[in-house]
Amino acid sequence: MYIKAKQALTYGLVIEMQIVTAVVASLFCVVGMITNNDFKAIPRESKEYELGEVKYYLVLEAIAIMWQIYFVGTAGVIFCSTSLLAGIITAVILPVTEILSVVFYHESFKSEKGIALFLSFWGLISYLYGDYRENMKLKKAQKQSLALERDENLPPLTNLQ
Repeated sequence: MYIKAKQALTYGLVIEMQIVTAVVASLFCVVGMITNNDFKAIPRESKEYELGEVKYYLVLEAIAIMWQIYFVGTAGVIFCSTSLLAGIITAVILPVTEILSVVFYHESFKSEKGIALFLSFWGLISYLYGDYRENMKLKKAQKQSLALERDENLPPLTNLQ
């Protein structure tokens, strides 16, 4: 998508494309909600919300804003670094969010959540260990190449007989 842009690839252009994508996706969802009459359920859900009707709408707006911040941040990480780093950050945020929801919101911690948390940590630790091993191989190869260069720069040994 970015390759087809005839302009220089700047962060502003990336954000502009992200906004266009978000607006199109939102319009698509709104059309689906209108045809399915899903908007009628929102007032009913807000009245049944335990914290009150006003807080229901505030939570909806806060969630929408937080998702937009998340997507802009992810686009920024991808633009300034790599998509791999963005994926790692997302993978790290998942278990942290689960733990914080149990601590602060007193959510139940069922076996499914425990398994998901375990698998997330396992994946993160496996990635970090693989990266560590790869870095150790690179360091070892660099040391060997430096040792070879040092040996090549030494004068040849001669027989002293």
